[in-house]
Amino acid sequence: MIVKQLSAFIENKAGRLAELAETLAANDVDVSALSLADSADYGVARMIVSDPEKAAKVLRESGVICKITSVLAVAMEDTPGGFAKVLHLLKNQSHEIKYMYACISRHEGKALMIVSVENVDAAEALIAGTSAGNVHPGDIYRL
Repeated sequence: MIVKQLSAFIENKAGRLAELAETLAANDVDVSALSLADSADYGVARMIVSDPEKAAKVLRESGVICKITSVLAVAMEDTPGGFAKVLHLLKNQSHEIKYMYACISRHEGKALMIVSVENVDAAEALIAGTSAGNVHPGDIYRL
């Protein structure tokens, strides 16, 4: 399933991530997945949130540079080989994974992953026909 990801660019200094989290919490935005990558001066917080548009608005108002992009939510079997099976499926269709991270899951027996690929529409069409594509929007956006 294609979902909206919020990427926030924050200074790499003590307390900035806490400020971002407090801003989201004060505006009733729930975070269900987060990946944080850093460089010397800045970090990129990639998040799946309950309301991406609202989150982007309140973060921008607080001075945070952010953008919304499309990524793929994949529910893989939470057993040995489940992860490999999904990656094999994407590899066989030449979908190169740029990055991925885990998401809070309400799927019993499933591990929910957020995956970034170059052609998200084609990857979603490929995954949609499998059990890995069985993701409900309410499970991602925590509705």
